[in-house]
Amino acid sequence: MTPSLCRRPLSSTGAPGAGPNFFAVEYDPETHAVWMLDQRRLPSDVLYHRYAEPDEVADSIREMVVRGAPAIGIAAAYALVLVARKEQGDASSFLLSNGAASRVLLGTRPTAVNLAWAIARMSKKAAEVAALSPAERYAGMRKEAEAIHIEDVQACRAMGRLGAEDIPSGATILTHCNAGALATGGYGTALGVIRAAHEMGKRIRVLADETRPYLQGARLTSWELHQDEIPVEVITDNMAAHFFQREEIEFVVVGSDRIAANGDVANKIGTYGVALLAEAHDVPFTVAAPWSTVDLQTQTGMQIPIEERGRDEISTLGGATLVADGIACRHPAFDVTPARLVRAIYTERGRIRPHCGETPEALMGSTGNVEREPSSARG
Repeated sequence: MTPSLCRRPLSSTGAPGAGPNFFAVEYDPETHAVWMLDQRRLPSDVLYHRYAEPDEVADSIREMVVRGAPAIGIAAAYALVLVARKEQGDASSFLLSNGAASRVLLGTRPTAVNLAWAIARMSKKAAEVAALSPAERYAGMRKEAEAIHIEDVQACRAMGRLGAEDIPSGATILTHCNAGALATGGYGTALGVIRAAHEMGKRIRVLADETRPYLQGARLTSWELHQDEIPVEVITDNMAAHFFQREEIEFVVVGSDRIAANGDVANKIGTYGVALLAEAHDVPFTVAAPWSTVDLQTQTGMQIPIEERGRDEISTLGGATLVADGIACRHPAFDVTPARLVRAIYTERGRIRPHCGETPEALMGSTGNVEREPSSARG
């Protein structure tokens, strides 16, 4: 089934993007479908896909229509809502359908732990509601997925305020990849920190690494910040050292797809190099990520699975051939930054300083300062 397209967000969903004009993923209860902004088409086209089948959502994650660890988890949660609506059988049939869809979704992007976290949470809810009527099962699953989405936006706002406190007014901030509203339920992680600093009235400007080979920084981060009228300039990845050397960068903030128990951080390929540059020039390198990104079962970053993506994302760009046929390409989509290089990790539960030996476990007992807002207040 080919998903339908629209050129603007639904007006009735209360989409929790950075502003009223865009969102990454939403569930529309009127049409019982998942809507996603096709992030492969930005910035030239703002197009939304409508998905009514769980397998379509899985394909959209695999093909990077939606990307960013929190947004991927939210999309998977909504896919399991579609399963609940379609499955009209008994409890056993429902759990079998949920399990089959969960396995497909789990295989789409292996590095982002938010995906497994969201699926596990939805599967727990599935077990709780399995014996109910199909309508009650659907309502329970939808409520849980919407809670995951709302909590993510609230977490982004909380960590944004926390990180913004560390940014001096007048700072030039470097960020790598896209960790904004498009990568999350709304507002953003790393870009949430930047947005919060801007909202506090701090004078800031942003250098956005283009983020090869998929160019999320050039296509997405700069687009988002421009929408919010936050000063931003795009640089190629190999320009970062030059600007560090010229002392034009005072702060670095990035997102994360998985944080190990010792504070090692997996993020988009190229992040480790940025962290080394920041350390060499005594510039704070920081990470903003929701608690769902923390994986206490993975002891160090060396145990984090690194997704290897296809040759075409290296060898072609916009339909143009960059690498001749027959020449191999390597594309690890992520790298791991050791905890010793990370000055701070901001989550909705609080801040830790990995370079001082603090680990995420220090926040285990904290519930944080996430505000509880009604769904209509998402934004």
